[in-house]
Amino acid sequence: MSFLKSIGARATLLLIMFVVVGCACSSSKVQTDMSYRQKVLRSFYPSLTKITRFFGVKTDVKLPSQKTIPPVSIYEYAFEGIGGDTLKINHYAGKKLVIVNTASDCGYTGQYEELQKLYQQEKDKIVIIGFPANDFKEQEKGSNEAIAAFCKKNYGVDFPLASKSVVVKGSKQHPIFQWLSDPSKNGWNGRDPVWNFSKYIIDEKGNLIGYFDPGVSPLSQEFLNVLNTPQS
Repeated sequence: MSFLKSIGARATLLLIMFVVVGCACSSSKVQTDMSYRQKVLRSFYPSLTKITRFFGVKTDVKLPSQKTIPPVSIYEYAFEGIGGDTLKINHYAGKKLVIVNTASDCGYTGQYEELQKLYQQEKDKIVIIGFPANDFKEQEKGSNEAIAAFCKKNYGVDFPLASKSVVVKGSKQHPIFQWLSDPSKNGWNGRDPVWNFSKYIIDEKGNLIGYFDPGVSPLSQEFLNVLNTPQS
């Protein structure tokens, strides 16, 4: 009987998780101020992280089996900033890069707060670049202007944000995410984002050294262990 109760409790928690994560798909636009749903999602985020880790949902981590020099340099790439300016990746050479696809209407949107905290603590050593994307359940419908205002007002984000992009594999995938998810370019990883807030770490020399599913917090020890890998 206790086993059945345990299974029932797990099923209930899993159902709650999928309802909360997926409920944002009906959003018609992103606003500067949080909607009621966004406030609920933000408050639920700590519980969501615990639930996903308990069930092993969206918590995958991929690391290279050995040090790999990418066949194509990430420093050859550039991206359009959310304000329309062109930003070159080679500008950040010598620092670790955290590249993450983001969304304003997702159960993981609360991760903006963790990313900003990490950036504030380590901005002399790392750069975080957020790529807003509407690829998962249409959870980023807003304009670049609305996204920038939302992130700044509600989470204090001051790390670089790109113009809204496509991050999943296909003809419209952003070139940087093509590099991140193509072993013939980055040297080993073929994983493109599985959901909003998938994260990639690139070291000071431009080597991809880790991929992390959305359920892995950027403040978790497993993430920080890779982020703090000594430069070789």
